[in-house]
Amino acid sequence: MNVRDLIPWGRNNGHQVPSLLREDDHDPFLSLHREVNRLFDDAFRSFGSGLPSLRGASGFGAGWPSVEISDTDKDIKVTAEVPGLEEKDIEVILDDGVLTLKGEKRSETEDKEKQFSERYYGRFERRIPLGTEVKEDQVDATFKNGVLTVTLPKSEKAQSQVRRIAIRS
Repeated sequence: MNVRDLIPWGRNNGHQVPSLLREDDHDPFLSLHREVNRLFDDAFRSFGSGLPSLRGASGFGAGWPSVEISDTDKDIKVTAEVPGLEEKDIEVILDDGVLTLKGEKRSETEDKEKQFSERYYGRFERRIPLGTEVKEDQVDATFKNGVLTVTLPKSEKAQSQVRRIAIRS
């Protein structure tokens, strides 16, 4: 039995293509767009750590660790996912309006016979420009279950500069 026989629309026995396809799948421009995106994704994924500008100097992806940033009237909250790390592995620095998260993820084993690994190891550094004044002496950082949360209260001056703008229809 051929594997293609297991795919209902792959057999040439009169079956129609199932309605799982979206209407825009028949649009040649959208199809071309998807294929070009896939081509670039595959190409950049294959570079490995050879291109520091694309993946960061450590070999980590340029956006590692992944962060969420929320900006309210009173504070800025930065949450970073750093699985596999402990508090001692991470350094949080606030300097001249830029929050820097840096650290190192080390391998747990010294397995020299390792054939394949998709895990990231090494140093990382993520710089986040805040764009507003914060109360540096009241910045708080917590770490729980591989998630780092940094809360940066805004200064009174920054809070007073917030202005709501009405939207007209």
